[in-house]
Amino acid sequence: MLNPNFTPYPNLSTNRLLLRRINLSDAKDLFILRSDERMMKFLDRPRAQTISDAEKLIQIYDELLLNNEGINWGISLKGNARLLGTICFWKLQLENERSEIGYMLHADFHRMGIMQEAMSTVLNYGFSELKLHSIEANVNPENIASIKLLEKNNFVCEAYFRENYFYNGKFLDSAIYSLVRK
Repeated sequence: MLNPNFTPYPNLSTNRLLLRRINLSDAKDLFILRSDERMMKFLDRPRAQTISDAEKLIQIYDELLLNNEGINWGISLKGNARLLGTICFWKLQLENERSEIGYMLHADFHRMGIMQEAMSTVLNYGFSELKLHSIEANVNPENIASIKLLEKNNFVCEAYFRENYFYNGKFLDSAIYSLVRK
């Protein structure tokens, strides 16, 4: 069974990126991410209305981290603290050695390989450090860019649920992708 411990906080880095803890100084950038329709189009959650909404989300991230129930990394370019996106493990299932991955990136930084760079680093951490057996992603089937990213990282579609999620006055479909440790 998994026994995650995120103390000290595991900052991760790549050639271009720093994956770091999100803190209250990131509230403005997180608000921009969570309030912009371009980034929230497929997230199927209410958009942030105020900076306070972003601050509350950071508090939730901190609680998940302190309880070893999940970890959220802020994605920044090295040498620039601006929060460009987020990537996380959440819904940790300790007994199943499984977690869900979630991610978003500011639309101005799409198609630059940033999320691929972040994802490969976080997947490696999940399998080598957390000792996850499998990682899942719950994706809106219309989010073609996310599906391509998952498939590029060897995720396989395990399930397609029709109208299993009610949001904003309508039922939506979900596709579940999974990657199993080799």
